[in-house]
Amino acid sequence: MTQLETMNWEKEGKVARVVLNRPQLLNAVSNQATIDLNTVADAIAKEDAVRVVVITGTGRSFSTGIDLKQLSTDQIEMVYHHRFERALRIFETMEKIVIVGIQEYCLGGGLQLALACDIRVAADNAILGLPAIKEGLIPGLGTFRLSHYVGLGRAKHLVLSGENVNAQEAYTMGLVDYCVPLPEFETRLEQVVQQYVRVCSVATVKSKTLVNQSFEMGYDGFLNKYFELQEMAQTSGDHLEARRAYREKREPEFK
Repeated sequence: MTQLETMNWEKEGKVARVVLNRPQLLNAVSNQATIDLNTVADAIAKEDAVRVVVITGTGRSFSTGIDLKQLSTDQIEMVYHHRFERALRIFETMEKIVIVGIQEYCLGGGLQLALACDIRVAADNAILGLPAIKEGLIPGLGTFRLSHYVGLGRAKHLVLSGENVNAQEAYTMGLVDYCVPLPEFETRLEQVVQQYVRVCSVATVKSKTLVNQSFEMGYDGFLNKYFELQEMAQTSGDHLEARRAYREKREPEFK
């Protein structure tokens, strides 16, 4: 395990596990946390053997977002936002499936991080929101990502009001993909992780790339990108393994 000041991470076979580790402050994102998050994101992006990344928080909450103590004492400068978004974009675009496990508070930067992940698993006690507007700030690129999941109207309401939603409301609007009972959270999260480990192939991560770009490219550009990535997928060892598995009547084991 690699231990940093505000978080830890380790690699277990095809899975990298990142744990935010400031439980006494509900994993608030400090200046150092933005530095550590970049360190972790850069390291995991280079791990070719890793197919799935899991991000969770130590203690009862995932993250309450920006460190309000540092913010109130004028310790948060613009470089904070630059560093934070850089790390989020690495997780969002890396050729791995990134899963976040959310308990209790997932606010502000915590939700921004969750929105940059591919799959969101929430315990039924989760509280999610972007309260930055109440602090006279813009909630980062939550303003960009949120509408992709919940639609423009709901995104405007959540961003402009700063109001929170509970886990069931978040699930209903598509903000989270799974809503599970708190006592079963760790077990259910691991089941989801292993589900994606089994299906994560070259085609999976190339599909992630395409879906990420579906709001940003016109049809012709997207079509050409699809053909390029489909050729990579169809000539990959994972596809050959899938064909063998079909002939042998078994589940594929992707490398």
